Order: sequence, then structure tokens, then C-alpha cells
Amino acid sequence: MRRADRHTPLSGGVWRYKELIHPSLPIEHIVTKYEGNTGLYEHELLRRYTGVRRLWLKAQSENPSGSFKDNGMTVAVSHGLWLGWERFACTSTGNTSSSMAMYAALAGKEAVVFLPAAGVSLNKSLQTEAYGARLLRTEGGYDEGIRFLEQYAGQLGLYVCNSINPLRIEGQKSIVFELAHDLRWKLPDWIVLPGGALSNASALGKGLEELHRIGLIESLPRVAVIQAQGASPFHAMLRSERRQLHPVLSPDTVASALNIGNPPNWPKALRYAIERTGGVTASVSDEDILAAKSVIDRSGIGCEPASAAAVAGLRKLVADGTIGPDETAACILTGHLLKDTEAIVKSLSAGIPAGRYPAAAATAIRLDAEHVARALQA
Repeated sequence: MRRADRHTPLSGGVWRYKELIHPSLPIEHIVTKYEGNTGLYEHELLRRYTGVRRLWLKAQSENPSGSFKDNGMTVAVSHGLWLGWERFACTSTGNTSSSMAMYAALAGKEAVVFLPAAGVSLNKSLQTEAYGARLLRTEGGYDEGIRFLEQYAGQLGLYVCNSINPLRIEGQKSIVFELAHDLRWKLPDWIVLPGGALSNASALGKGLEELHRIGLIESLPRVAVIQAQGASPFHAMLRSERRQLHPVLSPDTVASALNIGNPPNWPKALRYAIERTGGVTASVSDEDILAAKSVIDRSGIGCEPASAAAVAGLRKLVADGTIGPDETAACILTGHLLKDTEAIVKSLSAGIPAGRYPAAAATAIRLDAEHVARALQA
């Protein structure tokens, strides 16, 4: 019934499932931009590229601030508003900050963001500032920012909206709720997603368990969590059969949203996404990420590099036999194409022959029929 609603607090793709996410929250405290309701796409180019029988892409990049963070942030900020907080804070690689700043502005509250001085897309930092956040550029990275907020947020009067806030996880469950709803409660064999702070892996695994427990899905799909090779402590832990994560001290990847060396949600991701679903992990190179991004972009869907890690990881898992060619999969695309325009230049050079597009041409062409025809034949 709620899918037919328009412009009501429960019409979005998160609060439609309110009873499974935050049943006690008064509706008048919901801060929403009708997030969720994102596209689910199939494209033959991507199916052939990954090698599975059927592939869907859930484009969380179509959320209001351009990333999956909105699914959890609407719940975290709404809860903080209900509790009476005035200042909302996060540390971020860019997507969390822009999402939190947007919802705080919508609620008329202050946003305080700790953003690493290096390694964050200019697009994301500008988006965060445009929403009016107080932006504090820090010498340390995401991991140092989390440690700082855990220690000092209380005395500074800051309500933390990072994924260490359990309300973020509850909100992000809606991604898999909506995916299952879109597919009439028959999920594919695999759900593949990028892994940075591992909030999404935790949330999707928890959401799947709840859907199965209440009988909306008959069986659990398996989850594949994909990390970038330069920031893959979770994958390294599982590959070595340890059950204690060893942080990567200096994470480094072109997928800035995955540039997290000590993911705070790894115990939940291990429990819900890996152990409960028989899930797996993989790591992919920056070159693989950019190549996958170019295919996603050319399919007309588009994404930022972190999203492309899911498609690159699916391709790798099919190639090594972990996922069979007769199986089906859904990839979660987490961030919008325009979140990182510098990566567009890199992916074009990595995945598309030079001169294929006018933007890549060394010189301009004269606008007459002969020159245009020659350019089209190049």
C-alpha cells in the first residue's frame, strides 16, 4: 500500500519498512527526502562482462545525496532529532558527510564534519560544504576520526552519525528490503557489494536474516563483500582464517569511499554477511575497479569507483569458480557517477581507447560534414 503513497513520511524506500527499522520513532520526527525507491537495472553488456546467467544492479547512487548513506542517515538523524540533539557529527571519506550535512540542514540543525585533508574527492567535500556543514579538515584519515569521535563526541556535544551508530545499520537494512520487494520476494543467488566501513555488509546481512525469519523470503542468498586491494583488511582476515582483524595502517585506493583501514563494523559483517549466509570476500585492484566502472558507465547506469568494486569483484569470483555461470546476482551500486569526476578521467583512460570520445581528443574538430564524418569513423 505504501508504495502508492506520494510525499508522505512513509512513502520513501526506507520508512515504508518503518516497523522493521524503527517502530517506536514518532512519525513527526522523521527527517526524510523520500530516499530509497532507487532503480533496479539489467544490462546485457554487464551480464556478459561478469559472466553470470542474470544480473541486476541496485542503484543506490540515485538517492537524494547521491549514495547509499541516505538509507541509514535518515534514521540516524531522525533518532537524534527525537532525542533533542542540536549538533550532528561524523568523520567521513565523503559520502557520509554529504548525506549527514543534507539531513541536518533539512532538520535545521548544525552539522560538524571531520574530513581527511587528503584522499577525499573534491566533489564530495564541496557537496558537504554546500549543505552548510562546518568542515574540519584533519591530518589523520577516517580511522583516526572514528577514534576521536568515540572518545570526545560526548564532551563536545556531538551526536555521532557514523555507522558505529546502530541506527545507521537499521536504516541500511532497507536496501535489501527494497531489493527483495522489487523482485517479488525472490532474491538472486548472490548479493555483491563493496566493503569499506562494512556498515552495508552488516546491514544487508541482518536485513536478510530478518526477512527470512518472518517468512518474506524462502532462503538466504549468499553475500560477497568486495574490498579494494589497497584497503582490504576484512578480506585478508578471512583468507588467513583469523577471527581478529589486523588494520591496514595506510590504506590506499582510487576508490576513496573504500579507503578505510580499520572498518568499525567488521564483527557484525562477519556475523551477518559471512557466517549467516555462507558469504565470501574478494579484493580487486584499482585497475579492475576502473575497468568495471567504464563498463557500468557505458551501460548508461554510471557509478563512482567504490560501486564498481562490486562488479569487478563479481567478475573475479566468476572467473575463479566461486560463483557459477548459471547463478544469478545483484550488485549494489553505492555512489553516483558525479561523486568523483577525477575518477571519470582515470576510468576513461583505463577502459576506453584514446580518441573514442570528443572529450579525449587532443584537438578540436571543425564543424563541417567532412571533418565530422572523419571523426565518427575514428
